[in-house]
Amino acid sequence: MRFVIVTGMSGSGKTQALKMLEDMGYFCVDNLPLELIGKFAELAANPAQEYSKVALGLDVRSLYKGGGSIDRFLEILNAYPHEILFLDCRQEQLVRRYKATRRLHPLSQGKRIEDGIAAERSYLMPLRDVADYVIDTSDLLTRQLMEEMSRRFSGNAEEGRLFLSVLSFGYKYGIPADADLVFDVRFLPNPFYVDELKHKTGNDPEVQQYVCQGSDAEAFLSKITDLLEFLLPKYSAEGKRQLMICVGCTGGKHRSVTMANRLGDHFARGAWPVKVLHRDIARQ
Repeated sequence: MRFVIVTGMSGSGKTQALKMLEDMGYFCVDNLPLELIGKFAELAANPAQEYSKVALGLDVRSLYKGGGSIDRFLEILNAYPHEILFLDCRQEQLVRRYKATRRLHPLSQGKRIEDGIAAERSYLMPLRDVADYVIDTSDLLTRQLMEEMSRRFSGNAEEGRLFLSVLSFGYKYGIPADADLVFDVRFLPNPFYVDELKHKTGNDPEVQQYVCQGSDAEAFLSKITDLLEFLLPKYSAEGKRQLMICVGCTGGKHRSVTMANRLGDHFARGAWPVKVLHRDIARQ
């Protein structure tokens, strides 16, 4: 079991880091009171529990305002195998972030933001000194932070990479609300008007053969796969974690299913993890 403590300066990106760990399959909990941290660590370390990766977000509110101390916190943690990730950030950048969000620093107590940041840094310095990983987010873009997190905490080659979902649908039932890219294949031959194919689907070889007759289907696939092979590394470099590619026909049963399957087959042979879904295939 991997147990990661995510802590650091308020405004340095701890919430983002926890969300990234969650996307990597970690069970994440944020800001437990100090008196519950030991119980949580005990549960996380229990071999009977189902989680192999656990992350606990902890900031100055749980320690300083909870009346605890860094030494007491470390004493509790040292009874269990753990790693500490400390997110840091330059003071001027933290001030800029607080002014942009118009939030109060937890230790400002009616004083200037700078005073709260200075008090927090002084209090958390012993924790930073013992951290296994320190990431300075002052100049990091979100995708760069994700790269840093994936490099340190992703134990699976597939984690932290762009995941493709290819979804077939019927226009008569509406375009999927979570679509990133939508391709219309209603120009292809429609098996609905062929009696022996009408009640079959794009999962059946006869329907696939009918839809792919002629050169249009292959030309479409060639152009779309070329486009996607260009786009996918760009999306991935910008930190996108999932891409929903939707392929639509009239009813979502024949043409879109056929072409979604073909796209899925193409990317299953490549570098991108992919899943094929058929939203409307069972509709009458």
